[in-house]
Amino acid sequence: MLFKYKVVDDKGINREGSIDAPNKDFAISGLQHRGFIVVSIFEEDEVKNIFNFSFLMRIPVKDVVILSRQISTLFGAQVSALKAFSLLAGNTENKLLAKKLTQVADDLQSGVSISGALAKHLDVFSEFYVNMVKAGEETGKLNETFLYLADYLDRQYELTSKTKNALIYPIFVIITFFVVMGLMFVVVIPKLSAIIQDTAQTIPFYTKVVIAISDFFVNYGFIFLIFLVLMGIWVWRLSSTEAGKTYLDRLKLNTPGIGNLYKKLYLSRIADNMDTMLSSGIPIVRAIDITAEVVDSKVYKIILKDAAEGVKSGLSFSMALERHPELPSILVQMVKVGEETGGLGSILKTLATFYKREVDDAIDTLVGLIEPVMIVVLGLGVGILLVSVLVPIYNVAGSIK
Repeated sequence: MLFKYKVVDDKGINREGSIDAPNKDFAISGLQHRGFIVVSIFEEDEVKNIFNFSFLMRIPVKDVVILSRQISTLFGAQVSALKAFSLLAGNTENKLLAKKLTQVADDLQSGVSISGALAKHLDVFSEFYVNMVKAGEETGKLNETFLYLADYLDRQYELTSKTKNALIYPIFVIITFFVVMGLMFVVVIPKLSAIIQDTAQTIPFYTKVVIAISDFFVNYGFIFLIFLVLMGIWVWRLSSTEAGKTYLDRLKLNTPGIGNLYKKLYLSRIADNMDTMLSSGIPIVRAIDITAEVVDSKVYKIILKDAAEGVKSGLSFSMALERHPELPSILVQMVKVGEETGGLGSILKTLATFYKREVDDAIDTLVGLIEPVMIVVLGLGVGILLVSVLVPIYNVAGSIK
Protein backbone atom coordinates (compact mmCIF):
# COMPACT_ATOMS: atom_id res chain seq x y z
CA MET A 1 0.00 0.00 0.00
CA LEU A 2 1.11 3.55 -0.75
CA PHE A 3 0.70 6.12 2.04
CA LYS A 4 0.92 9.90 1.76
CA TYR A 5 2.50 11.60 4.76
CA LYS A 6 3.32 14.97 6.30
CA VAL A 7 6.22 14.97 8.77
CA VAL A 8 8.61 17.27 10.61
CA ASP A 9 12.31 16.36 10.43
CA ASP A 10 14.96 16.81 13.14
CA LYS A 11 15.62 20.38 11.92
CA GLY A 12 11.97 21.38 12.27
CA ILE A 13 11.36 21.47 8.51
CA ASN A 14 7.97 20.29 7.21
CA ARG A 15 8.22 17.53 4.63
CA GLU A 16 5.69 15.68 2.47
CA GLY A 17 6.00 12.48 0.53
CA SER A 18 4.83 8.92 0.12
CA ILE A 19 5.92 5.58 1.54
CA ASP A 20 5.13 2.00 0.57
CA ALA A 21 4.22 -0.28 3.49
CA PRO A 22 1.97 -3.30 4.26
CA ASN A 23 -0.26 -1.17 6.54
CA LYS A 24 -0.42 2.19 8.30
CA ASP A 25 1.37 0.99 11.46
CA PHE A 26 4.39 -0.18 9.45
CA ALA A 27 4.39 3.12 7.53
CA ILE A 28 4.41 5.18 10.75
CA SER A 29 7.12 2.97 12.25
CA GLY A 30 9.29 3.38 9.15
CA LEU A 31 8.99 7.18 9.24
CA GLN A 32 9.77 7.32 12.94
CA HIS A 33 12.90 5.21 12.39
CA ARG A 34 14.10 7.93 10.01
CA GLY A 35 13.79 10.45 12.82
CA PHE A 36 10.61 12.11 11.52
CA ILE A 37 7.72 13.32 13.64
CA VAL A 38 4.53 12.18 11.87
CA VAL A 39 1.95 14.96 11.50
CA SER A 40 -0.52 13.08 9.31
CA ILE A 41 -0.57 9.91 7.23
CA PHE A 42 -3.25 8.36 5.07
CA GLU A 43 -3.55 5.77 2.33
CA GLU A 44 -3.35 7.28 -1.15
CA ASP A 45 -6.69 5.70 -2.09
CA GLU A 46 -8.37 7.68 0.69
CA VAL A 47 -7.50 10.93 -1.09
CA LYS A 48 -9.07 9.64 -4.29
CA ASN A 49 -12.16 8.50 -2.40
CA ILE A 50 -12.89 12.07 -1.29
CA PHE A 51 -13.33 13.09 -4.90
CA ASN A 52 -15.08 10.03 -6.29
CA PHE A 53 -17.47 9.72 -3.30
CA SER A 54 -16.56 6.07 -2.69
CA PHE A 55 -16.46 6.90 1.02
CA LEU A 56 -20.27 6.90 0.74
CA MET A 57 -20.28 3.32 -0.55
CA ARG A 58 -21.65 0.59 1.64
CA ILE A 59 -20.90 -3.10 1.42
CA PRO A 60 -24.10 -5.02 0.57
CA VAL A 61 -25.19 -7.79 2.95
CA LYS A 62 -25.22 -10.16 -0.01
CA ASP A 63 -21.45 -9.68 -0.43
CA VAL A 64 -20.88 -10.52 3.25
CA VAL A 65 -23.04 -13.66 2.83
CA ILE A 66 -20.96 -14.83 -0.14
CA LEU A 67 -17.75 -13.96 1.71
CA SER A 68 -18.81 -16.02 4.75
CA ARG A 69 -19.53 -19.06 2.57
CA GLN A 70 -16.16 -18.69 0.84
CA ILE A 71 -14.32 -18.44 4.17
CA SER A 72 -16.17 -21.54 5.45
CA THR A 73 -15.13 -23.48 2.33
CA LEU A 74 -11.48 -22.40 2.59
CA PHE A 75 -11.30 -23.23 6.31
CA GLY A 76 -12.90 -26.61 5.57
CA ALA A 77 -10.10 -27.20 3.05
CA GLN A 78 -7.53 -26.50 5.81
CA VAL A 79 -6.41 -23.18 4.29
CA SER A 80 -4.84 -20.89 6.90
CA ALA A 81 -6.74 -17.77 7.99
CA LEU A 82 -4.06 -15.42 6.65
CA LYS A 83 -3.97 -17.11 3.26
CA ALA A 84 -7.78 -17.30 3.11
CA PHE A 85 -8.31 -13.59 3.73
CA SER A 86 -5.44 -12.62 1.42
CA LEU A 87 -6.86 -14.82 -1.32
CA LEU A 88 -10.37 -13.41 -0.93
CA ALA A 89 -9.06 -9.83 -0.86
CA GLY A 90 -7.46 -10.36 -4.25
CA ASN A 91 -10.55 -11.95 -5.79
CA THR A 92 -13.32 -9.69 -4.46
CA GLU A 93 -14.94 -7.36 -6.99
CA ASN A 94 -16.13 -4.88 -4.37
CA LYS A 95 -13.09 -2.62 -3.90
CA LEU A 96 -14.17 -1.41 -0.46
CA LEU A 97 -14.60 -4.97 0.81
CA ALA A 98 -11.27 -5.96 -0.76
CA LYS A 99 -9.62 -3.11 1.14
CA LYS A 100 -11.21 -4.26 4.40
CA LEU A 101 -10.09 -7.84 3.84
CA THR A 102 -6.55 -6.68 3.10
CA GLN A 103 -6.51 -4.81 6.40
CA VAL A 104 -7.82 -7.94 8.17
CA ALA A 105 -5.05 -10.00 6.56
CA ASP A 106 -2.44 -7.43 7.68
CA ASP A 107 -3.76 -7.66 11.26
CA LEU A 108 -3.67 -11.45 11.15
CA GLN A 109 -0.05 -11.30 9.96
CA SER A 110 0.83 -9.12 12.95
CA GLY A 111 -0.66 -11.67 15.37
CA VAL A 112 -4.20 -10.41 15.94
CA SER A 113 -6.97 -13.02 16.23
CA ILE A 114 -9.59 -13.31 13.48
CA SER A 115 -12.35 -11.92 15.71
CA GLY A 116 -10.05 -9.11 16.84
CA ALA A 117 -9.20 -8.20 13.25
CA LEU A 118 -12.87 -8.26 12.21
CA ALA A 119 -13.84 -6.16 15.25
CA LYS A 120 -11.94 -3.22 13.72
CA HIS A 121 -14.52 -3.15 10.92
CA LEU A 122 -17.89 -3.11 12.70
CA ASP A 123 -19.38 -1.19 9.77
CA VAL A 124 -19.07 -4.45 7.80
CA PHE A 125 -18.91 -7.19 10.43
CA SER A 126 -21.48 -6.52 13.17
CA GLU A 127 -20.91 -7.19 16.85
CA PHE A 128 -23.05 -10.30 16.42
CA TYR A 129 -20.78 -11.48 13.58
CA VAL A 130 -17.59 -10.82 15.57
CA ASN A 131 -18.86 -12.64 18.68
CA MET A 132 -19.90 -15.63 16.60
CA VAL A 133 -16.39 -15.81 15.11
CA LYS A 134 -14.92 -15.49 18.59
CA ALA A 135 -17.03 -18.42 19.76
CA GLY A 136 -15.87 -20.39 16.70
CA GLU A 137 -12.24 -19.70 17.60
CA GLU A 138 -12.81 -20.93 21.15
CA THR A 139 -14.54 -24.14 20.02
CA GLY A 140 -12.27 -24.77 17.03
CA LYS A 141 -15.22 -24.87 14.61
CA LEU A 142 -14.58 -21.79 12.51
CA ASN A 143 -15.68 -23.34 9.22
CA GLU A 144 -19.04 -24.31 10.76
CA THR A 145 -19.35 -20.87 12.36
CA PHE A 146 -18.89 -19.03 9.06
CA LEU A 147 -21.42 -21.39 7.46
CA TYR A 148 -23.92 -20.58 10.25
CA LEU A 149 -23.25 -16.88 9.71
CA ALA A 150 -23.81 -17.16 5.96
CA ASP A 151 -27.11 -19.01 6.47
CA TYR A 152 -28.23 -16.54 9.15
CA LEU A 153 -27.35 -13.43 7.10
CA ASP A 154 -29.03 -14.97 4.07
CA ARG A 155 -32.27 -15.49 6.02
CA GLN A 156 -32.18 -11.99 7.48
CA TYR A 157 -31.36 -10.40 4.13
CA GLU A 158 -34.23 -12.21 2.43
CA LEU A 159 -36.70 -11.28 5.19
CA THR A 160 -35.64 -7.62 5.43
CA SER A 161 -35.53 -7.18 1.65
CA LYS A 162 -39.00 -8.64 1.25
CA THR A 163 -40.37 -6.31 3.93
CA LYS A 164 -38.76 -3.22 2.38
CA ASN A 165 -39.83 -4.15 -1.13
CA ALA A 166 -43.40 -4.65 0.06
CA LEU A 167 -43.47 -1.06 1.32
CA ILE A 168 -41.91 0.49 -1.81
CA TYR A 169 -45.06 0.13 -3.92
CA PRO A 170 -47.50 1.83 -1.51
CA ILE A 171 -45.01 4.62 -0.83
CA PHE A 172 -44.59 5.16 -4.58
CA VAL A 173 -48.38 5.25 -5.10
CA ILE A 174 -48.87 7.70 -2.19
CA ILE A 175 -46.17 10.03 -3.53
CA THR A 176 -47.68 9.80 -7.02
CA PHE A 177 -51.12 10.62 -5.58
CA PHE A 178 -49.90 13.77 -3.85
CA VAL A 179 -47.88 14.88 -6.91
CA VAL A 180 -50.91 14.46 -9.19
CA MET A 181 -53.21 16.26 -6.75
CA GLY A 182 -50.66 19.05 -6.35
CA LEU A 183 -50.39 19.55 -10.11
CA MET A 184 -54.16 19.55 -10.40
CA PHE A 185 -54.55 22.24 -7.74
CA VAL A 186 -51.66 24.41 -8.97
CA VAL A 187 -51.83 24.04 -12.77
CA VAL A 188 -55.18 22.64 -13.97
CA ILE A 189 -57.79 23.93 -11.50
CA PRO A 190 -56.74 27.65 -11.70
CA LYS A 191 -57.25 27.68 -15.50
CA LEU A 192 -60.62 25.96 -15.30
CA SER A 193 -61.79 28.06 -12.32
CA ALA A 194 -61.08 31.24 -14.32
CA ILE A 195 -63.45 30.00 -17.02
CA ILE A 196 -66.12 29.13 -14.46
CA GLN A 197 -65.93 32.49 -12.68
CA ASP A 198 -66.11 34.40 -15.99
CA THR A 199 -69.49 32.81 -16.74
CA ALA A 200 -71.06 34.57 -13.72
CA GLN A 201 -73.22 31.51 -13.03
CA THR A 202 -74.03 30.10 -9.59
CA ILE A 203 -71.07 27.96 -8.51
CA PRO A 204 -71.86 24.79 -6.51
CA PHE A 205 -70.53 24.63 -2.93
CA TYR A 206 -68.17 21.71 -3.57
CA THR A 207 -66.68 23.60 -6.54
CA LYS A 208 -66.09 26.66 -4.33
CA VAL A 209 -64.21 24.45 -1.85
CA VAL A 210 -61.97 23.05 -4.61
CA ILE A 211 -61.30 26.55 -6.02
CA ALA A 212 -60.49 27.87 -2.51
CA ILE A 213 -58.00 25.05 -1.92
CA SER A 214 -56.46 25.71 -5.34
CA ASP A 215 -56.13 29.44 -4.58
CA PHE A 216 -54.43 28.64 -1.28
CA PHE A 217 -51.81 26.42 -2.95
CA VAL A 218 -51.21 28.94 -5.75
CA ASN A 219 -50.82 31.92 -3.41
CA TYR A 220 -49.40 30.30 -0.28
CA GLY A 221 -47.91 27.05 -1.55
CA PHE A 222 -44.40 28.18 -0.63
CA ILE A 223 -45.49 28.44 3.02
CA PHE A 224 -46.72 24.85 2.84
CA LEU A 225 -43.39 23.74 1.33
CA ILE A 226 -41.48 25.57 4.08
CA PHE A 227 -43.67 23.80 6.65
CA LEU A 228 -42.87 20.41 5.08
CA VAL A 229 -39.13 21.20 5.07
CA LEU A 230 -39.27 22.24 8.73
CA MET A 231 -41.17 19.06 9.57
CA GLY A 232 -38.52 17.01 7.79
CA ILE A 233 -35.74 18.77 9.72
CA TRP A 234 -37.63 18.24 12.98
CA VAL A 235 -38.04 14.50 12.29
CA TRP A 236 -34.35 14.25 11.33
CA ARG A 237 -33.31 16.01 14.53
CA LEU A 238 -35.67 13.83 16.55
CA SER A 239 -34.25 10.66 15.01
CA SER A 240 -30.72 11.70 16.01
CA THR A 241 -31.55 11.44 19.75
CA GLU A 242 -32.06 8.26 21.76
CA ALA A 243 -35.46 9.39 23.05
CA GLY A 244 -36.49 10.41 19.53
CA LYS A 245 -35.44 7.08 18.03
CA THR A 246 -37.44 5.25 20.70
CA TYR A 247 -40.49 7.44 20.05
CA LEU A 248 -40.30 6.91 16.26
CA ASP A 249 -39.84 3.14 16.71
CA ARG A 250 -42.90 3.00 18.98
CA LEU A 251 -44.84 5.03 16.45
CA LYS A 252 -43.79 2.60 13.69
CA LEU A 253 -44.84 -0.42 15.76
CA ASN A 254 -48.23 1.16 16.57
CA THR A 255 -49.02 2.23 13.01
CA PRO A 256 -52.05 0.30 11.70
CA GLY A 257 -51.18 -2.13 8.94
CA ILE A 258 -47.38 -2.02 9.02
CA GLY A 259 -46.97 -2.08 12.82
CA ASN A 260 -47.89 -5.75 13.10
CA LEU A 261 -45.57 -6.55 10.20
CA TYR A 262 -42.59 -4.91 11.92
CA LYS A 263 -43.38 -6.63 15.25
CA LYS A 264 -43.22 -10.03 13.59
CA LEU A 265 -40.04 -9.05 11.72
CA TYR A 266 -38.25 -8.05 14.95
CA LEU A 267 -39.48 -11.12 16.86
CA SER A 268 -38.21 -13.35 14.04
CA ARG A 269 -34.85 -11.58 14.16
CA ILE A 270 -34.60 -11.94 17.95
CA ALA A 271 -35.42 -15.66 17.90
CA ASP A 272 -33.06 -16.34 14.99
CA ASN A 273 -30.18 -14.40 16.60
CA MET A 274 -30.60 -16.14 19.94
CA ASP A 275 -30.82 -19.59 18.35
CA THR A 276 -27.69 -19.03 16.23
CA MET A 277 -25.60 -17.75 19.15
CA LEU A 278 -26.75 -20.31 21.72
CA SER A 279 -26.05 -23.08 19.19
CA SER A 280 -22.49 -21.72 18.91
CA GLY A 281 -21.93 -21.88 22.67
CA ILE A 282 -22.25 -18.17 23.48
CA PRO A 283 -23.56 -17.64 27.07
CA ILE A 284 -27.20 -16.58 27.24
CA VAL A 285 -26.58 -13.18 28.87
CA ARG A 286 -24.03 -12.28 26.21
CA ALA A 287 -26.38 -13.58 23.51
CA ILE A 288 -29.21 -11.36 24.79
CA ASP A 289 -26.92 -8.30 24.94
CA ILE A 290 -25.68 -8.82 21.38
CA THR A 291 -29.21 -9.43 20.08
CA ALA A 292 -30.29 -6.16 21.68
CA GLU A 293 -27.61 -4.33 19.68
CA VAL A 294 -28.46 -5.86 16.30
CA VAL A 295 -32.28 -6.10 16.48
CA ASP A 296 -32.50 -2.60 14.90
CA SER A 297 -35.39 -1.44 17.11
CA LYS A 298 -34.96 0.81 20.14
CA VAL A 299 -38.15 -0.59 21.69
CA TYR A 300 -36.97 -4.20 21.59
CA LYS A 301 -33.44 -3.16 22.48
CA ILE A 302 -34.72 -1.70 25.76
CA ILE A 303 -36.72 -4.88 26.41
CA LEU A 304 -33.75 -7.17 25.76
CA LYS A 305 -31.35 -5.04 27.82
CA ASP A 306 -33.79 -5.24 30.73
CA ALA A 307 -34.15 -9.00 30.18
CA ALA A 308 -30.35 -9.39 30.29
CA GLU A 309 -30.24 -7.56 33.62
CA GLY A 310 -33.03 -9.80 34.88
CA VAL A 311 -31.13 -12.96 33.90
CA LYS A 312 -28.00 -11.59 35.61
CA SER A 313 -29.99 -11.08 38.81
CA GLY A 314 -31.13 -14.72 38.81
CA LEU A 315 -34.36 -14.76 36.79
CA SER A 316 -34.96 -17.23 34.02
CA PHE A 317 -35.06 -15.86 30.48
CA SER A 318 -38.83 -16.46 30.23
CA MET A 319 -39.49 -14.67 33.53
CA ALA A 320 -37.39 -11.72 32.39
CA LEU A 321 -39.37 -11.51 29.14
CA GLU A 322 -42.71 -11.95 30.92
CA ARG A 323 -42.35 -8.48 32.50
CA HIS A 324 -42.87 -6.83 29.10
CA PRO A 325 -46.42 -6.75 27.70
CA GLU A 326 -45.04 -5.83 24.25
CA LEU A 327 -43.97 -9.46 23.80
CA PRO A 328 -46.68 -11.99 22.84
CA SER A 329 -47.51 -14.58 25.47
CA ILE A 330 -46.92 -17.45 23.01
CA LEU A 331 -43.26 -16.44 22.69
CA VAL A 332 -42.81 -16.26 26.47
CA GLN A 333 -44.55 -19.60 27.04
CA MET A 334 -42.51 -21.39 24.37
CA VAL A 335 -39.27 -20.00 25.80
CA LYS A 336 -40.40 -21.27 29.21
CA VAL A 337 -41.04 -24.73 27.75
CA GLY A 338 -37.59 -24.67 26.10
CA GLU A 339 -35.93 -23.84 29.43
CA GLU A 340 -37.80 -26.61 31.27
CA THR A 341 -36.98 -29.24 28.64
CA GLY A 342 -33.42 -28.09 27.98
CA GLY A 343 -34.19 -27.42 24.33
CA LEU A 344 -34.24 -23.63 24.27
CA GLY A 345 -32.22 -23.50 21.05
CA SER A 346 -34.66 -25.69 19.11
CA ILE A 347 -37.63 -23.76 20.51
CA LEU A 348 -36.08 -20.48 19.38
CA LYS A 349 -35.43 -21.97 15.95
CA THR A 350 -39.10 -22.98 15.75
CA LEU A 351 -40.16 -19.46 16.80
CA ALA A 352 -37.88 -17.89 14.18
CA THR A 353 -39.41 -20.09 11.45
CA PHE A 354 -42.93 -19.36 12.73
CA TYR A 355 -42.47 -15.59 12.74
CA LYS A 356 -40.72 -15.65 9.36
CA ARG A 357 -43.79 -17.39 7.94
CA GLU A 358 -46.00 -14.83 9.68
CA VAL A 359 -43.99 -11.99 8.08
CA ASP A 360 -44.32 -13.60 4.64
CA ASP A 361 -48.09 -13.97 5.07
CA ALA A 362 -48.45 -10.39 6.38
CA ILE A 363 -46.49 -9.03 3.42
CA ASP A 364 -48.57 -10.97 0.90
CA THR A 365 -51.79 -9.74 2.55
CA LEU A 366 -50.55 -6.15 2.70
CA VAL A 367 -49.50 -6.08 -0.95
CA GLY A 368 -52.77 -7.73 -1.99
CA LEU A 369 -54.86 -5.09 -0.18
CA ILE A 370 -52.80 -2.01 -0.92
CA GLU A 371 -52.90 -2.20 -4.71
CA PRO A 372 -56.71 -2.03 -5.20
CA VAL A 373 -57.19 0.43 -2.31
CA MET A 374 -54.58 2.85 -3.66
CA ILE A 375 -55.99 2.69 -7.18
CA VAL A 376 -59.51 3.40 -5.89
CA VAL A 377 -58.36 6.30 -3.68
CA LEU A 378 -56.28 7.83 -6.49
CA GLY A 379 -59.15 7.48 -8.94
CA LEU A 380 -61.69 8.98 -6.52
CA GLY A 381 -59.45 11.92 -5.66
CA VAL A 382 -58.78 12.87 -9.27
CA GLY A 383 -62.40 12.14 -10.22
CA ILE A 384 -63.84 14.43 -7.52
CA LEU A 385 -61.58 17.27 -8.62
CA LEU A 386 -62.52 16.90 -12.27
CA VAL A 387 -66.24 16.65 -11.52
CA SER A 388 -66.04 19.77 -9.32
CA VAL A 389 -64.79 21.91 -12.21
CA LEU A 390 -66.16 20.14 -15.26
CA VAL A 391 -69.82 20.01 -14.15
CA PRO A 392 -70.12 23.84 -13.99
CA ILE A 393 -68.41 24.12 -17.41
CA TYR A 394 -70.78 21.49 -18.81
CA ASN A 395 -73.75 23.42 -17.43
CA VAL A 396 -72.53 26.59 -19.16
CA ALA A 397 -72.15 24.73 -22.45
CA GLY A 398 -75.67 23.33 -22.05
CA SER A 399 -77.20 26.74 -21.34
CA ILE A 400 -75.58 28.22 -24.48
CA LYS A 401 -77.31 25.60 -26.63
